[in-house]
Amino acid sequence: MVGLPSSGSTAPTSLRKVTHRHLLIPSGVLLAIVVGFFLWGDLTDSVIYYLTPSEAVDQRADRPDGYRFRLGGLVEQDGISASDTETGFIVSDGAASVQVVHTGAVPQLFRVGIGVVVEGAWDGGVFRSDTLLINHDEQYRTVEDDQPYQIPTP
Repeated sequence: MVGLPSSGSTAPTSLRKVTHRHLLIPSGVLLAIVVGFFLWGDLTDSVIYYLTPSEAVDQRADRPDGYRFRLGGLVEQDGISASDTETGFIVSDGAASVQVVHTGAVPQLFRVGIGVVVEGAWDGGVFRSDTLLINHDEQYRTVEDDQPYQIPTP
C-alpha cells in the first residue's frame, strides 16, 4: 500500500501534534503582544495630561514660546479681568501661580476657586490659552437667594 504509513513508522502521531503546538504557542504570544501594543498605544493617546503651575514654571526654560501644552490648577481669588475678546486670570496649585490670558468665551461655571485646565502656549511670562475646560462635579443646583454657590463637603 503506497502512501499509507506502515506499522513500523518511526514518527508517532503524538509527535506530529507537538510539532504544530510549538508553532501555535509562539504565534499566540506574538499575537497577544501585538494586540497589547495597539491597545496600550490607543489608551495612552486618549489620556489627557496637563502640567500643574509648579511644573510649568519649573519647565519654562525647556518650553519655548509657542510650545503648546495643557495647564491645570485653581482660579485664584485676585486677578480676574475680562474684555470683549479676552479673559485674564491666575491659575495656581498652592505653590506657584501662572498668569493666563484666555481668548474666547468662558464657560458659565467659570469662577474663583474652580479647577480649570487651559490649553495654549507661553507668550513671554504669560500663558495664552484658546481652550478652557472647567473641572466640576456632576451635581447642578440653582443658586437661591443670591447666595454664592458653596461646594458641598462630605
